[in-house]
Amino acid sequence: MAEKEFWRGGNMLYPVPPVMVGCAREGEKPNIITVAWAGTVCSSPAMVSISVRPERYSYDIIRETGEFTVNLTTKKLVRAADFCGVRSGRDTDKFREMHLTPLPGETIGAPSIAESPVNLECRVTQVLELGSHHMFLAEVTGVRVDRGLLDENGKLDLGKAELAAYSHGTYHVLGEALGTFGFSVRRKAAGKKKFSGKAGSKKKALK
Repeated sequence: MAEKEFWRGGNMLYPVPPVMVGCAREGEKPNIITVAWAGTVCSSPAMVSISVRPERYSYDIIRETGEFTVNLTTKKLVRAADFCGVRSGRDTDKFREMHLTPLPGETIGAPSIAESPVNLECRVTQVLELGSHHMFLAEVTGVRVDRGLLDENGKLDLGKAELAAYSHGTYHVLGEALGTFGFSVRRKAAGKKKFSGKAGSKKKALK
């Protein structure tokens, strides 16, 4: 067993998705903020969260409009994602600087990023003022996906997208697939012994 050190409480839940969040006030230039503190919070209704510092330029836009988009970051978009995380929309047109295309929403006024393979349109339902960051809880009102990521049966294959992950200050690209959901308990083909997890242990089905 590896020897361990004990540190004070901190943010060490990695990797996380470095999503690019689109927002805009009506009549103003659209903006992008890169957010690492983002995640799924509910499946029915479909809901996500993003956490943003109140001093960030995009914070007031999202709070006032109650809308934003979540755009997945790929290997090709990592430089743009990093730029949008360290430059302020107060004095920079990030869409123009990074040669990105704002895509008008179907259900909301906030723009998506056309170059991103998956775009989630989100409407804020609650704001939690937690401390350094405020969490926006939002319902996903629509999703766009690149048709090139769909197989012949219309199933989404995100493995083709070369999605990026962020881990303790470094960007990575997702690579080797290790298994699909439920593979650890899936029945093997007839004639093959099912893996039970321990030698001699009783097999139990998940319910």
